[in-house]
Amino acid sequence: MRPEGWLVVVDLQQVFRDPDSPWTTPRFEEIRPNVRRLVQAFGDHVVFTRFVAPEKPEGAWVDYYEQYDFALQPPDAPLYQLAEDPGPAPVLDAITFGKWGPELAGIVGDGPITVTGVATDCCVLSTVLPAADAGVPVRVVSDACAGASDEAHDDTLQILGCYAPLVQVATTAQVLGGLESGGGA
Repeated sequence: MRPEGWLVVVDLQQVFRDPDSPWTTPRFEEIRPNVRRLVQAFGDHVVFTRFVAPEKPEGAWVDYYEQYDFALQPPDAPLYQLAEDPGPAPVLDAITFGKWGPELAGIVGDGPITVTGVATDCCVLSTVLPAADAGVPVRVVSDACAGASDEAHDDTLQILGCYAPLVQVATTAQVLGGLESGGGA
């Protein structure tokens, strides 16, 4: 038996894993075992996302990529590769922080969705809030997400908690309940 709904693994990419990257997420490696456990539990109801640079930045993104010019690389660049093998799971690319949109909605439907990944204070937050606004129940897994810093992670989880009951914050153990030991949930 698997948890209800879909697991969305947000931007678990090399650019956030690499300690020399300007976008490094310090606790990236610590969350990976929990992400793996959740991916296994959700089985064929998993989708991965990737943040990629646009071919030509527009609007406010022009200034953004002036500051982070190292990131203006094609989607197949090593820094944009996933740190986990997605297997048969779909992988959605987006040139925006938030991954919620018609393509993701077309996969997960009315949800619910369980969200993991990086960074809690950027791409996770930017994915969760529009999904909740669209009426999709969202659960954010606190110990399967990592922020740009511990403080940013904790602050974002506190803010997301204010969106209850649209957004719930839970731990991996709470999501999995008795599933790993063979019990039902």
